[in-house]
Amino acid sequence: MNSTRVSRRTLLRAAAALGVAGAAGAWQLSADSPANRLHLTSAARLPEPFTVPLPLPPVLAPVSRDATTDYYRITARPADVTVLPGYSTRIWGYNGVFPGPTVVSDRSRRTVVTHRNELPVPMVVHLHGGHVPEDSDGYPTDLLYPVGDSGQMIGMPGMAAHSDPLAHTAIGERDYSYPAGQPAATLWYHDHRMDYTGPAVWRGLAGFHLVTDEHESRLGLPTGDRDLPLLLADRAFDAQGAFSYPAPEPMRSPQPGATGRFERGVLGDVVLVNGAPWPLHRVATARYRLRLLNGSNARVYRLRFDRAGGAVPLVQIGSDGGLLTGPEELAELTIAPGERYDVVVDFSGCAVGDRITVHNDLGAGTTTRVMCFEVTDRVTDTSTVPDRLAAVETLDRSAAVTTRRFAFRRGTDGAASGWLINGRAYDPGTPIARPALGQVEIWQLWTDLDHPIHLHLNQFQVLSRNGGAPARTDRGWKDTLYLTATGTAEIAVRFTDYAGRFVLHCHNLEHEDMAMMATFTTLAG
Repeated sequence: MNSTRVSRRTLLRAAAALGVAGAAGAWQLSADSPANRLHLTSAARLPEPFTVPLPLPPVLAPVSRDATTDYYRITARPADVTVLPGYSTRIWGYNGVFPGPTVVSDRSRRTVVTHRNELPVPMVVHLHGGHVPEDSDGYPTDLLYPVGDSGQMIGMPGMAAHSDPLAHTAIGERDYSYPAGQPAATLWYHDHRMDYTGPAVWRGLAGFHLVTDEHESRLGLPTGDRDLPLLLADRAFDAQGAFSYPAPEPMRSPQPGATGRFERGVLGDVVLVNGAPWPLHRVATARYRLRLLNGSNARVYRLRFDRAGGAVPLVQIGSDGGLLTGPEELAELTIAPGERYDVVVDFSGCAVGDRITVHNDLGAGTTTRVMCFEVTDRVTDTSTVPDRLAAVETLDRSAAVTTRRFAFRRGTDGAASGWLINGRAYDPGTPIARPALGQVEIWQLWTDLDHPIHLHLNQFQVLSRNGGAPARTDRGWKDTLYLTATGTAEIAVRFTDYAGRFVLHCHNLEHEDMAMMATFTTLAG
């Protein structure tokens, strides 16, 4: 790693850690720290599974509207909430809740969200899956400093305003503008601050952003209280009910990422759905649309729905970028950090009193179960899942103008070792690729271990896996692709509309924080 990058990353880590030291003591590792175990083990008293009701994130109302635009406001702030029954947990939450409030955008209208930072540290907001301009994408050095900072953090050597001359920074508040036109899809927003995305998201900085359109509304899919956004996230808790995270106390050792074996990714022993541990949700004998989002730092889930009479099939209707051309019936579903899958589950064949348990077949111990649905009412259901869902353009391999290769592997870059892309640690000032807007490219992805790979700006299509056909769940538009150890994939991508710099990275947040990220710069034709 060259001296410029070493200096920039070291100073940014030290400055970005400012204020975290005064937060909850759960960040400090005790003598019996579980950092060298396979996963964190909670010291708090945990509830029995399926005894806590499933909460639903509040839907945010716009503060104003004009002829073309809806305006929203969100404040990131610390708050004390109940996650485990009988405990108070300090979170960092958008509007003080976890998950944050759900933003619902109409495809035909522009959305502007004013984010206010009342946290003790800088933050960056990324609309994951959003097709947005560079200055609203949430580039990792585009820091929003806390309200009342008075230049204390900005003035420190190495902060983004000094080390990254291209950074879009602000103090207190900034507007993120999301243009109209993106198809209906399940997106989400989360913190994306360089080197510290993992601990920030672990503390609660994540929420849904749903895009709707008239075409989707005419399909007859389940709606209203039968359209459920479900954010899956594992966590661990100390004896006082605070979040545990395996990192040194940042003010004394301002290093990004996690320690010990958790350098491969932080795993907790409590599965939360919408911020509740192993929740129960009561349903009727009807179809339900589940918008599944893996908001975990590193955990991958293989979901299976089961009742006493046998497995309950899932019907996939959408992926990261929106609806598929047609439904796909699945027996199970693997979902990695950052991925979203829209599925329909039909409870009409169940009897009142039936329970459908959602299992995680990649879990162990307390993480083998996710949540439970209990059928409590018999109703007449008028929803449907049509055979034709949406028109999805196919990117033609023969139209590609170039092929690029990106290897996601652990290695050494000069004086530093870590998680690298093409043997290089993340450097905001050096693009790894310069694709031209409007042109189709083939990107070949290679991994050493498990990596969920995420591209900003545009969705892509999966052409192959490991030299063979894509997985059944790879259909449609994707922005995050999970590759297992020594995996390969080819994707077709076409960046459009917005020239500027964006990133591709591993969405294992500890890998991302430890340099497995790269800048690409899109060029106007």
